[in-house]
Amino acid sequence: MPKFSYLPNLNDAFTPLSDPQLAILRKQVESEGIDPTIQSLFNYAWGLVKSKDKGDNKQGINILTGIFKKEPSRRRECLYYLSVGCYKIGEYKESERYVNVLLDHEPDNLQAKELKDEIHNEFAKNSVIGLAILSGLTAAGVGLASVLLRRKRN
Repeated sequence: MPKFSYLPNLNDAFTPLSDPQLAILRKQVESEGIDPTIQSLFNYAWGLVKSKDKGDNKQGINILTGIFKKEPSRRRECLYYLSVGCYKIGEYKESERYVNVLLDHEPDNLQAKELKDEIHNEFAKNSVIGLAILSGLTAAGVGLASVLLRRKRN
């Protein structure tokens, strides 16, 4: 099967579908009964991952994980959207793991590189926030200790 060079840019991957659009994808899967086609499942998972709702994102991740395991020809697309989905729910390590697997196979994939940069930006932002919180707690602890020492001396 030929490789397609198109994956959506990051903004497209984060633009949610409207509720009616997502409902159409869900109804398609439901109309196919207990064994929906891989394409219908992928389309629905794609819509769920694009959602702003973390519950939808998690459901999309679960569907994509199943497709990844069952259908080798869809792994490339699954890896990208699994990475996006994990990123959106704050699972940055998992997101990075998926995008790294994609980049191992396609080192020049610009969309995957852009996603990896975003993941690293989140790591950096969270590190700065964590450091600020730790510094604040340390300062509060030192302040409290000095107040207690002063009271003890008096």
